[in-house]
Amino acid sequence: MTSTTHDTHRPGRTAPGRGRTPTGRSWRLRLGGHQPIGMLFVSPYVLYLAAIFVYPLGFAVWMSFHDYFFAAPGVQVDRPFVGLENYTTVLTDPDVWRSFLNIAVFLVINVPLTVVASLVLASALNKKLPFRSFFRTAYYIPYITASVAVVGVWIFLFNSNGLVNQALGPLAPDPSWLVNSHLAMPVVAVFVAWKQLGFFVVLYLSALQNVPNELYESAALDGAGRFRTFWSITIPAVRPATLLVLVLATITGANLFTEPYLLTSGGGPDGATTSPVLLMYQRGLQQGHPDEAAAIGVILVVLITAISLVYRRFLERD
Repeated sequence: MTSTTHDTHRPGRTAPGRGRTPTGRSWRLRLGGHQPIGMLFVSPYVLYLAAIFVYPLGFAVWMSFHDYFFAAPGVQVDRPFVGLENYTTVLTDPDVWRSFLNIAVFLVINVPLTVVASLVLASALNKKLPFRSFFRTAYYIPYITASVAVVGVWIFLFNSNGLVNQALGPLAPDPSWLVNSHLAMPVVAVFVAWKQLGFFVVLYLSALQNVPNELYESAALDGAGRFRTFWSITIPAVRPATLLVLVLATITGANLFTEPYLLTSGGGPDGATTSPVLLMYQRGLQQGHPDEAAAIGVILVVLITAISLVYRRFLERD
């Protein structure tokens, strides 16, 4: 009589030698994945990120906790640790608070305008229209045009004797757009949205081309109108692209520098368009307080990271 032994395992128990990864192999899989050769190919970009972003950010954090000032190359000077003194200085400065309020006004205007306008234009350009290639190129040209050249056009349009005021006649604001403390930042926000619109239209176009046409055909058979189709199909289908546009528009807006520097002569009128990055430039380079500028930068990074996480949690929830 021959006895046969069968491998029986209790639920929840792993057979010896099966389903277990050695400890050494486990951490290698987490670090390099199943194809460790991929790490070799991405290593140049990782080194680039470390050199261009990680090191400067870490150095800025270090500066913000020290009494840092510029010195001649090769000169050894003492830069003592001061703790939160730089943060206390900038957080009790009304100019710093106003710069963050200015950028909040900018983002409230710029980000929704960018998302809505780019999505609507991308939806229109995704259809079969005459001269579609021409319009796609036309919307993208401002994005790749030098800011100095485009700013010159907007100054010509919105100065006191510009075409906009001539068209409005008695309805033109006084003082004019770019020297009006209430209108200067909205004009800058609209300008940035217009200039960067082409880039975000391209992002939405790539997302729209992945939406199955069967969804639109089914909606048409059910009698859904254009607005209902846009609201119920297009917007949910491009939600990942919307998250990307929101994050990129927010980060770009938070780093606002060139536009107010050129359009309003360095943050005027009376600081109404001064952004935190522009204030960092003024404090760090013009006034010789790089430690305070670094503290402003660290606060800005923390705030923008928090806003980006809120975007992601809101848009990616089920």
